[in-house]
Amino acid sequence: MSKENGQPVVTLKDVTKIYRQGSLEVPALRGLSLDVKKGELLAICGPSGSGKTTTLNLIGALDQPTEGSVVVEGKQLDKLSRTALSELRRDRIGFVFQAYNLIPVLTAYENAEIVLALQGQAAAKRRKRVMDLLGAVGLEGMEHRRPDQLSGGQQQRVAIARAIASDPAVVLADEPTANVDSETAERLLDIMVDLNQQRGVTFIFSTHDPRVMDRARRVVRMVDGKVESDETKA
Repeated sequence: MSKENGQPVVTLKDVTKIYRQGSLEVPALRGLSLDVKKGELLAICGPSGSGKTTTLNLIGALDQPTEGSVVVEGKQLDKLSRTALSELRRDRIGFVFQAYNLIPVLTAYENAEIVLALQGQAAAKRRKRVMDLLGAVGLEGMEHRRPDQLSGGQQQRVAIARAIASDPAVVLADEPTANVDSETAERLLDIMVDLNQQRGVTFIFSTHDPRVMDRARRVVRMVDGKVESDETKA
């Protein structure tokens, strides 16, 4: 059973984002409003240039809106100090990138542990959490392997374990199945759906992948920086 409830964990209100290239203004988002509830499994889809990745970057406090507000767990991001934003990204937002973004010299265990280490959690507590998560993503016995000793799908599993290690409010997954074959993509989706249903992890995907859209319970389609449709499945 999903642990979705009615509390918005993310709210975007009338968000506009304009990128400036010299004297040229390129609008990426045009008055976007969106609520994401705790426990949702949401896919944001649309053609290239529709604003999917920009939306994730704003929610993840990696960028700032030109106009409008982005609120995560009741905190309006443009009102936070640089330190508070860094702590929010570290503690309350998980990131899964299509390029994995693992640290090459660290083992799978150390990559998954890094956020907890930065938080200053005790070693015994970190070990219990990380071993539990590596088991949950099917990497038992591989904790001592470095990224170059893992397949692409296994590296993405490490990235998923790292993203949820701190029990974040939301995990942002930008094209998480883009660099793996179809069988591996299905396995990764199985893992993320299970984490959503069994552990209540909130996922927001940016995707072109029909498999991700099929598995998501809510699909928001974007065109030209605006929501074209917003469908929640029964």
